[in-house]
Amino acid sequence: MIEVGDLLRIPTEALEFRAGTSSGPGGQNVNRVRTRVTVCFDVARSGCLSDIQRERIFDRLGARINKAGILKVRSQKHRTQQMNRVAAQERLGELLAAALQAPSRRKKTRPTRAAKERRLEEKRRRSRQKRERVRTTSHMDAD
Repeated sequence: MIEVGDLLRIPTEALEFRAGTSSGPGGQNVNRVRTRVTVCFDVARSGCLSDIQRERIFDRLGARINKAGILKVRSQKHRTQQMNRVAAQERLGELLAAALQAPSRRKKTRPTRAAKERRLEEKRRRSRQKRERVRTTSHMDAD
């Protein structure tokens, strides 16, 4: 069972585990033993998700979900299949928790008086600098 915060619990039966050969640590062992684990979670058809949760997951993790609506998380950093299985489940829980977190509301702020002054002073300086660049035609008027 994966617990995602207080609101969501995903039973292990809702997950599919696949094992494969890993490219991670293990020396000669990696060519013979299937230690990489992929956890597949069917977001589109899962009964433990509400419509709002499902929509939020698709919005935030859409790039990681395939066309069939399956989210795959892979782990191959450990030498044993069991440790990779646990790591993949933890990563899936972290991804879902981050996706389901409600977006924080933006607090309106105002610029400080000093910030306004700096901005206006910079505008005055630029204006003065550009004004001084203009050529004067007084030497042509002398003719």
